[in-house]
Amino acid sequence: MPRPAVSWRGPADGEFGDCTRRVAGYDPIVLSLLCLGVPPMSSDPSTSTKPAGDLTPDEAAGELARLADEIADHDRRYYREDSPTISDAAYDALRRRNAEIEAAFPDLIRADSPSRRVGAAPSEKFAKVRHRVAMLSLDNAFDEQDVTDFIARIRRFLRLEPDEEVALTAEPKIDGLSAALRYEDGVFVQGATRGDGEVGEDVTRNLSTIDDIPRRLKGSGFGRVFEVRGEVYMTHADFAALNERQAAEGKQVFANPRNSAAGSLRQLDPSITASRPLRFFAYGWGEVEAPPAETQWGVYEAMREWGLPTNPLMRRVKSVEEIIAFYAEIEAGRASLGYDIDGVVYKLDRLDWQRRLGFVSRSPRWAVAHKFPAEQATTVLEDIGINVGRTGALTPFARLRPVTVGGVVVRTATLHNEDEIARKDIRIGDTVTIQRAGDVIPQVLGVVLDKRPKEAAPFEFPTVCPACGSHAVREGGEAVRRCTGGLICPAQAVERLIHFVSRNAFDIEGLGEKQVTAFHQDGLIAQPADIFRLHEQRDGLIAREGWAETSVGNLLAAIDARREIDLNRFIFALGIRHVGETTARRLARHYGTFEALRAGAEEAQMPEGKGDPGNEAWQELVNVEGIGAVVAEAVVDFFAEPKNREAVDALCAEVRPLEAARPAATSPVSGKTVVFTGSLERMTRDEAKAMAERLGARTAGSVSAKTDLVVAGPGAGSKLKKAEELGIEVIDEAEWLARAGEG
Repeated sequence: MPRPAVSWRGPADGEFGDCTRRVAGYDPIVLSLLCLGVPPMSSDPSTSTKPAGDLTPDEAAGELARLADEIADHDRRYYREDSPTISDAAYDALRRRNAEIEAAFPDLIRADSPSRRVGAAPSEKFAKVRHRVAMLSLDNAFDEQDVTDFIARIRRFLRLEPDEEVALTAEPKIDGLSAALRYEDGVFVQGATRGDGEVGEDVTRNLSTIDDIPRRLKGSGFGRVFEVRGEVYMTHADFAALNERQAAEGKQVFANPRNSAAGSLRQLDPSITASRPLRFFAYGWGEVEAPPAETQWGVYEAMREWGLPTNPLMRRVKSVEEIIAFYAEIEAGRASLGYDIDGVVYKLDRLDWQRRLGFVSRSPRWAVAHKFPAEQATTVLEDIGINVGRTGALTPFARLRPVTVGGVVVRTATLHNEDEIARKDIRIGDTVTIQRAGDVIPQVLGVVLDKRPKEAAPFEFPTVCPACGSHAVREGGEAVRRCTGGLICPAQAVERLIHFVSRNAFDIEGLGEKQVTAFHQDGLIAQPADIFRLHEQRDGLIAREGWAETSVGNLLAAIDARREIDLNRFIFALGIRHVGETTARRLARHYGTFEALRAGAEEAQMPEGKGDPGNEAWQELVNVEGIGAVVAEAVVDFFAEPKNREAVDALCAEVRPLEAARPAATSPVSGKTVVFTGSLERMTRDEAKAMAERLGARTAGSVSAKTDLVVAGPGAGSKLKKAEELGIEVIDEAEWLARAGEG
């Protein structure tokens, strides 16, 4: 049987360390990506052969946890690092799978769900800009039925009559980098990237170098404040000329126009940005004193009058038939546009209807992106390797015979897990069909069976960890096989430390993957607390090759600067299973202090260390907004493990997590948890929830001791009864509207 090649991120010896020796014969580019922390490229998103509705709750929870981690990693690489490692189609498929499972299991929706998140945290290289109006993403449509369903959802939500016209604007979806331009009294004063949707990077000086962006708006009607939203991009001709110039000067050449535009805008030196041929299209707005019109189309017309560039292909459409015709027209002319687009965006034209529809956690209900289909090609799968991740997950990846798809050479793709390999019967030596949409690595769609070599044998997935030799097992409900070596596994030990010092965790300047790996290999650090004891080994550090008194002093100063840290970063840094950045923020916001979180998790345990559904501490943890039983169990399990408690005690002797800041009240219901029950007569349930979220409240589907307010309409049943038993305030719809300022 074919023996799998293996890849793990162990002790360094040279730039890429032991990894290069263990994966002899691999493409050096692939090796360097793997060894430097770039995960294998994703292919098919499903970790299960089952439809979402056929999963068990445990299977669904496990897959949602995996999807949350994987999508968060891809968001970081795309939005913040401008170096995506997954195709648009594969990324969209991951999100579709996540949405399907959440629809089938709404009680399992995670706090760090991709459906609640936009973009990635801003880089520390730039000053931060907090968006006064969240800079959200868009949901996707992939076929005509999705578009029809989108219109139908609008009609249902707004309770429109069947013959009432639903007009929309339609425009090409530019493949570039989103930016926000703040104008005050018509003068451009600040520009920012999207970032994580709430906080972006201040790139004002760089945006000021783009000729398409006016420094002062023409005419009037823009009010005291008007924040323009749009896309920075680069044309195909300008991209080709830039790469020719870069190559002639011996500098980096770019993979595609999108990466080139993003990298150019995020330069620390604005003169470099000024030398790059960047362009801009306006497509929307954020904070405004008052919109200059009552329709999306009307605002676009005003923007054009003010001198802002909008896409000349924009159109107002009035039916599904017109929408589909516009889509077909844009797709047919896509190759001749001279710049990259990856679909068409539709937005509800009436702004009053937009306000009523509101938003879900990461996208507006009144807009959708209709994506183009992917490009395909065939090539030979030359080998299958195994990468061991931070959590011990064994992830298979394919090494492909290089093939050009849509102008990009592709070499690798993830095979996701052993179930996918078995389901598609993928074998070494097979000719496989690959799919690419966008500009990066494709997904493997399947095998061309009539080209299979006679000697090709089914792939045997390893049952031992390639890094430490420990058993690799599958837990109940999971499609992922994991190493059981835990703390003795070098792949996991190093990865856990790398995660601890990563940008969104402790973010210690000068202590990156290379340094962590080397320090761990030489026995200087074994657990997080050891990092803060490195000053005890100052002389030894100075004597190390490549180090000197100044560099060691800088490192130790950077470590000392992190002895006080925001609570959410501290929680995220611990590497608790299923606890991503969003979940960490929610836990920090709810408990306020690390001591309170730890005490709550320990009080929630039953004698055997699991969560006790009967105790109050467990109920509190489970009812933290967006947490749920799976994440709560992971938190309880973490603090139930004696070795984890010892490591945390040692760490807390060196650092102090700061108390979380409480959100300031901005409305009578801001910060409160609200439950709606019974029939609402003046609005739909979805509209009521959207209103609550707009006012800074949290909504929940069930009543608990942590509920602050219940809005009860006719027909309210068990939720109303429970609220009365718990002494929770109950009001009717009229009182709710009065408090919301709309009564």
